[in-house]
Amino acid sequence: MADDRDDSQATEQPTQKKLDQAREAGDIVKSAEVSAFVLLAGGTLAIGMFGNSTTLGIAKLLTIFIEQPELISVDGAGLTAMLRGTLVHLALALAPIAGVMMLAALAGHVLQSRPGFNPGKLMPDFAKISPVAGFKRLFGLEGWTNLLKGLAKIGIVGMAIWTQLWPARGMLEAILTQTAGVVVADMSHLLFKVLMAALGALFVIAALDYILQYSRFMKRNRMTKQEVKEEYRQNEGDPAIKAKVRQIRQDRARKRMMAAVPGATVVIMNPTHYAVALKYESGKTQAPICVAKGIDALALRIRAVAEENDVPVVENPPLARALHAAVEVDEAVPPEHYKAVAQVIGYVMRLNGQLARR
Repeated sequence: MADDRDDSQATEQPTQKKLDQAREAGDIVKSAEVSAFVLLAGGTLAIGMFGNSTTLGIAKLLTIFIEQPELISVDGAGLTAMLRGTLVHLALALAPIAGVMMLAALAGHVLQSRPGFNPGKLMPDFAKISPVAGFKRLFGLEGWTNLLKGLAKIGIVGMAIWTQLWPARGMLEAILTQTAGVVVADMSHLLFKVLMAALGALFVIAALDYILQYSRFMKRNRMTKQEVKEEYRQNEGDPAIKAKVRQIRQDRARKRMMAAVPGATVVIMNPTHYAVALKYESGKTQAPICVAKGIDALALRIRAVAEENDVPVVENPPLARALHAAVEVDEAVPPEHYKAVAQVIGYVMRLNGQLARR
C-alpha cells in the first residue's frame, strides 16, 4: 500500500503520471506569496491606469460634505437617498480598480497551476479542525517557519517602503498648506512609488517562496523504486507477459514461414548456418520473393522441409549470407542481388527442364 510506505525509501523523482495524480487529488504547487505579488501588481496597474480619475471622482463626490454641508438633508428619507447615491457613485468610481484586482487575484492562482476541480476538497476534513492538529500546526516546525517568513516579509517590504517615504517627509509635512488638487497629485505619485518599491521586494520573496513550495511539492511526491517499477509495469505491461506474447508471435510467424517453403522455387544454403527460400513466378513477380529464412537449427529445418517437398537446394555460402542480411520475409530481393539470384534460378530452371525431358 502506498500509504504504508517508508518515506525514507522515496528517493526517485516523481513521474508525470504521479504529478498528474497529485494534481487531480488537489495537491499542487501553491505559493501565497506569488498570489500576493500578482494581486499587488494588479492593484498597482489599476492605480496607474485609473487612480487619477478615480481619486478625482471620489474627491468631487465628497467635496459637498466639506464645502456645502448645509445642503445635506438630514431627514430620514433624504439621508437614506444621500447615502444610497453616495455608495453607488463610490462603487462606480472604484469598479475599474476592483475589476482589475479581481482578475489579478484569479491570475495569481491560474499562473501557478492549471484550473481544475476536485469535489473531494469540498468534503469536510475534521482533522483540520482538531485542536491537537491545530496546536501542532501553530507551534510545530511549520508554524515557526511561517512566523519567521511573515516577519521577514514585513521587514523586507517595510524597508522598501521606508526608502520611498523617508525622502518624501518634507512633502508630507507641507500637505496642509496645499490645495486639494496638488495634494491628490502628490499623494498619487507617492503611492505609486511606494507600491513599486513594495512590488520589487515582494517579487524577491515570491520567487524564493515558489522555489521552496516547488521543492516541497516534489519531495511530497517522490516515489520509491518499487513504485516506479509498478508504474512502468502498468504502462508498458508485465515483461514476462510481453515476452510470452512475443514468443507466440514468433512461433506463428515461423509456422507460416515453414508452410511457405514447399512452394518455394529454390533454397539457397550456407551448408548448415544460413538458409533463404525464394519464390519466383515468371510474369507474376518482377523479382524473386523471400518466403522463408533462418540460421542454424531453423536453417536445417528449412532445408529438411525443402528436400521433403522436392524443392531444389543450392549451396552458395556468400549469397546465402548476403540475402539473409539484406532481405526480410515477404520482401523482394534487392536489385544489387538480381544477377546472382538470376544465375541460381536459371540453373534451377535448366535442371528442372532436364529432369522433365528425362
